[in-house]
Amino acid sequence: MAKFGDLMVEARERPFEGWDYSLDGRIVTQEPWDFGGLVDALAAASPDLLDMGTGGGEWLSRRRLPKRSVATEGWLPNIPVAQARLSPLGVEVIAVEGAPENVVQDRGAPGGDLPFPDGSFHLVISRHESYLSREVLRVLAPGGRFATQQVASTIARDFHRVLGQMAPSISRMWDLDFAVRQIVAAGFTIEDKAQGTEVMRFADVGALAWYLKNLPFIIPDFSIDRAAVKLEQLHHATGEDGIEVRQPVFRFTALAKS
Repeated sequence: MAKFGDLMVEARERPFEGWDYSLDGRIVTQEPWDFGGLVDALAAASPDLLDMGTGGGEWLSRRRLPKRSVATEGWLPNIPVAQARLSPLGVEVIAVEGAPENVVQDRGAPGGDLPFPDGSFHLVISRHESYLSREVLRVLAPGGRFATQQVASTIARDFHRVLGQMAPSISRMWDLDFAVRQIVAAGFTIEDKAQGTEVMRFADVGALAWYLKNLPFIIPDFSIDRAAVKLEQLHHATGEDGIEVRQPVFRFTALAKS
């Protein structure tokens, strides 16, 4: 078993690029369904596809791609990473200003507009990415589909439990009910929906620390130094068994007006 100090050095120094957080297989995620397979089935019947928030293009590069496939990304350092991965596959990658979180869009924050004409796509995908429902509807052709998978607002609850912390209260919940109300209000019809639990397995405490350091939206005030005592306790308590964290996820497929 690796030494705790060595794991923390790696967690601090190892870079994070694109949107691949598997850490050479030390972080494994198990979804309650096969969202990739669902998207592949939809893509097989569609002449085009838009992937919103593609990250470094890791997930999209493994999908079945229609002849015309386009990806957007809101974090500029990811653009060259995604282009290097997706351009050889014929996918155009376009930089955009990402949408504000769906639960606060009524506060008027900017972002989320899509640089495409009306009716540009027959299939739009958003995997763990915020979106403006009206913009998704606008760029979809009549009868087009929007498929999304999201993580609910309680994403951090089990991480707080593992770290022995109290999870903060949530004033407005991002969950399947909220998302369905929002997308239906924009003019969509729900075709399919589901909610479940995603299981993440961290091979060691170093992988957990690296993950939380690089994804600050989960626990915004997380610090390896401040959490060092608890992390070392976890290291000795879990050993080679690793650490398991559960997250609430949901998905739906919605149909644009014909």
